[in-house]
Amino acid sequence: MSSKSKVVKPKFVIEPCSINVKVGSEHGNAALTHYLHNKNGVSHFYKDEATNQVKRMLEYNYPDNETTNQVAEEALQYFLFDFKKDVPFPEPIAPKFKFIDLFAGIGGFRLALQNLGGKCVFTSEWDEQAKKTYQANFGEIPFGDITKDSTKAFIPDGFDVLCGGFPCQAFSIAGKRGGFEDTRGTLFFDVAEIIKQKQPKAFFLENVKGLFNHDKGKTLKTILNVLREDLGYYVPDPKVMNAKNFGVPQNRERIFIVGFRKDLNIDSFEYPLPVSKSVTFQDVREEKEVSVKYYLSETYLNTLVKHKERHASKGNGFGFEIIPDDGIANAVVCGGMGRERNLVVDDRLTNFIPVTHIKGNVNREGIRKMTPREWARLQGFPDNFVIPVADASAYKQFGNSVAVPAIQATAEKIIQIIQARK
Repeated sequence: MSSKSKVVKPKFVIEPCSINVKVGSEHGNAALTHYLHNKNGVSHFYKDEATNQVKRMLEYNYPDNETTNQVAEEALQYFLFDFKKDVPFPEPIAPKFKFIDLFAGIGGFRLALQNLGGKCVFTSEWDEQAKKTYQANFGEIPFGDITKDSTKAFIPDGFDVLCGGFPCQAFSIAGKRGGFEDTRGTLFFDVAEIIKQKQPKAFFLENVKGLFNHDKGKTLKTILNVLREDLGYYVPDPKVMNAKNFGVPQNRERIFIVGFRKDLNIDSFEYPLPVSKSVTFQDVREEKEVSVKYYLSETYLNTLVKHKERHASKGNGFGFEIIPDDGIANAVVCGGMGRERNLVVDDRLTNFIPVTHIKGNVNREGIRKMTPREWARLQGFPDNFVIPVADASAYKQFGNSVAVPAIQATAEKIIQIIQARK
């Protein structure tokens, strides 16, 4: 658009805040935000539904006025140029490759690949709280349930890399060869189906370390058989990667699976080596005094101590753990134990008056939970990453996320290879 060109403001307009109004179809707001963030070549996949959503919004905001398709089109085009892209992590100005983000969570994969110059052209995530965090940071609302054909219909053609941290599920493969059809009813089936239909140059999948032994190894064997034999991709042996080897002080092991389309003639892949940077909890610790709400009550702390003592008497190592400033955190995971196994000592508290309902007084030993921001740093998220949800949701979201630096280091290797095949 030339500097002299002007976009005429239509009679009826919609404001950016209206995007969060739940009107219309389940895909309406996702399609609208995806349209606003994409340009020629991809935007047409979203334009019809985006226009329909604008029409619904106008009808919602201006119920006494007739909203024609032409009015909706004019409002959409005005919105396109008026749309505020002042999100913390905008798309690269001149992207080097395109990718899609499945089971996106709060965007760990997206952050890593955008850092490498990638443009995300489609994303899906079913959790509503995670969607709020994703939108706050990337300006897009993810599409929902990826198992639905109506959701898959919005996936554009021509992207380079498929990314996803799909959940681990057992397959019904008794007496069968463990192929594509045997994965039906699982979320991996939907990933494989998208790869089969869209034929990306590469894929990058992440899962828990336990996938290696899941269902006595049958699950991973089936996954690799589908990717290699049924889909025809070159898939090097998966590797367990630890976040602590990539610049964050967290002992987090995850299995990475990468693959390349066979016509690219790629027959080798080297996972990234650990970085030399040594970090400890001190490097991610809050710089200022944190709220008393993160400090354990004497009653709660006493319960944890007794619980650990009971297990210790049985020869078990279960129970809470305090991470020293010069130590490495345990894996941050969902659930109470994810926080209880990552307690810290912080004696900077000056106000011991509880701000939440607790049993007993606040402990005077300085023992507290890590904050959501500290968990974000343990996962490699920068400090300008917005946390718009309550603490309970934030812990869950960062616990479910990927460790960004480990993802980025591996993705960089993938991108280098496929770009060398242009």
